[in-house]
Amino acid sequence: MLRFKNLGSGSTGNATVVEGSSGGHIHRLLIDCGFGIRQLQARLAQAQLQPEDLDAVFITHEHSDHIGCAQALAVRYRIPVWMSEGTHAALGFPDFDGMLHVAHDMHALDLGSFQALPFTVPHDAREPLQLRCSDGDAHLAVLTDLGHASAHVLEQLQGCHTLMIEANHDPGMLQASRYPPFLKRRVGGPYGHLANAATADILRAVQHAGLGQVVAAHLSAQNNVPSLAQETLAAALGWTAEDIIVANPTQGTDWLRVDSRCHGG
Repeated sequence: MLRFKNLGSGSTGNATVVEGSSGGHIHRLLIDCGFGIRQLQARLAQAQLQPEDLDAVFITHEHSDHIGCAQALAVRYRIPVWMSEGTHAALGFPDFDGMLHVAHDMHALDLGSFQALPFTVPHDAREPLQLRCSDGDAHLAVLTDLGHASAHVLEQLQGCHTLMIEANHDPGMLQASRYPPFLKRRVGGPYGHLANAATADILRAVQHAGLGQVVAAHLSAQNNVPSLAQETLAAALGWTAEDIIVANPTQGTDWLRVDSRCHGG
């Protein structure tokens, strides 16, 4: 069985636990670690977990809302941390005391009861990677930071049963915001963050009969509204707005099962 729980998603911090279980064995991967150590411990506790329950951490890129306390977590609890060589370089080559492992595009990580496949994405970071997780039956893609959908990205999203995908902003709200011009250009540019309509286009491109869950992630608190993201994404799939789950910045999501037999809409 494959399930996951987002611990919080947004500019204030991002982290998601993916859990696979098979034959009585449970393995857990923390995707991103964008909180302080005490905040992360508190959010894990809400998921009935402790840091010792994690088998590995995967860092998608070097931005502070994703790296957070990864170094302290790895060293204190002796948890392996995976990231790209570019991400490690962008961080200034910090010492992970033997816990660092280098991740590569399309080189799968074997977590025991499931695999996590990193793939490169267009985003304004040194060597960003996002993940597709699978236990061989159910497939989950976690894609929280993306400027646009490359052909490589769309290929990795094909056949997924659950997508946790960025729906960062509404372009009109972004342009009307108090963001300085350079930040508006960055966020709305091809290596920034996905607008609701761009996310909807991705969903249209990868929709299939087995797509059962969509989680809208990394919503901007200033430049988006959950109901607007839900309506835009749902319309692309022919679903109702309530079918789209929103990852909250402080509460994240409930535990959600990735089920190949589940159909959305």
